[in-house]
Amino acid sequence: MLNRAKDSTTFLHAIKSGDVDVHLRYFFMYTDNKKELTDYFANALGGALRYETAPFHGFQVGMSGSFIFNIGSSDLSKPDSASGQLNRYEIGLFDIQNPKNKRDIADLEEIYLKYNFRKSYVLFGRQFINTPFINLQDGRMRPTSVSGLWLSIDEVKTLHIEGGILHNISPRSTVGWFNPGESIGLYPGGVNTDGTKSEYAEHLNSKVIAMAGFQWAPVKYLQLHLWDMYTHNISNSLLVQADLQYPFKDNTLFAAGQMIRQDALKDGGNADPAKTYFDKGAKAMTFGAKLGWKNKAFEISANYNRITDHGRYLMPREWGRDPFFTFLPRERNEGFGDVHAVMGKINYNVQKINLKFSLAGGYYKMPDVKDFRLNKYGLPTYSQINLDIRYQFPGRMKGLETQFLIAGKINVGETYNNAKFVINKTDMVSYNLVINYHF
Repeated sequence: MLNRAKDSTTFLHAIKSGDVDVHLRYFFMYTDNKKELTDYFANALGGALRYETAPFHGFQVGMSGSFIFNIGSSDLSKPDSASGQLNRYEIGLFDIQNPKNKRDIADLEEIYLKYNFRKSYVLFGRQFINTPFINLQDGRMRPTSVSGLWLSIDEVKTLHIEGGILHNISPRSTVGWFNPGESIGLYPGGVNTDGTKSEYAEHLNSKVIAMAGFQWAPVKYLQLHLWDMYTHNISNSLLVQADLQYPFKDNTLFAAGQMIRQDALKDGGNADPAKTYFDKGAKAMTFGAKLGWKNKAFEISANYNRITDHGRYLMPREWGRDPFFTFLPRERNEGFGDVHAVMGKINYNVQKINLKFSLAGGYYKMPDVKDFRLNKYGLPTYSQINLDIRYQFPGRMKGLETQFLIAGKINVGETYNNAKFVINKTDMVSYNLVINYHF
């Protein structure tokens, strides 16, 4: 949060006039798998404390930290007996590297020096960023944070520029900091394009990420977005997106188009094909479109995304969620090629009582689970339905928020009677209750 207050006359005054934010969070998650497979549940309780000084000659200092406790869960270290697969969702509330860790889950997520100049700023240190490729992905107990130099420029009314150089990442569901290469593979890695188990964890040579984003409004109602991310020794990813909004009376029509192009760099992270992230010379292409209508109460949209059969769309799951218009919480299309996805969504906002409903349904045509070149994680074709209900308490309870999310996935593809292609992937329902309190 950028503090726009007038510069303090002394550094001591800047410290005393700083902003303090406290966030407490409770998360209950339950996965109901197919009858013969293991079900899981988890209860997580935690919080975060954030402080930022007032400006002093344009400078600000900020820091934040979080803590998490496992207050009652299934044994998340025990694999399912039928499939041999480990827990997928609930472990993300805690420490994915140590499923038995129930109390020592704490992290210093932010510690930075910021310099504000006019409408822009430059920030160095540990921080949060929210981009199409690296983002908070905060659907668990703590978000992903990064470390490096970040610049945000807003000197021209119709143009916003941001970007920087990142050298360390602390992914969601971890308690450590890692350089880019080390951070890839902390989550399950699926299989290589020849069907052998991926071995890139701890074997990738990548020291830095360079990223730049541009948001330009050349004419009224139209915004153009351009993002490029260079990951040292691994890949380059380019996103181009156009968003159009046309208001009339109390309504707005909106549409968007998106394209992403990825290219492997050098050996994709390792000269050994069994230990690389991107196959040498690999590339991927995705295209997306959105069309919708909204007013103060309703928003309705139809969304489509296509990943071509040129190769897998690869973006480390440790870094963020998919930027696709068809994304729904509790599943991703990262790691796949030759995908057709369609998704419809209805949002309803009852403003008088601070209540929001969202109902979404999608169909995701995936490559065959044994087509290893295009299917990294063995996910069959599926349909998904999400119901999301959120309520913000008013008056004396202001700052208290609740969310209830139900995500159901139905198998539509061939699984060859193999439970590893089903458990935590399809024919399952995920129940989520989240309580947040900000003050």
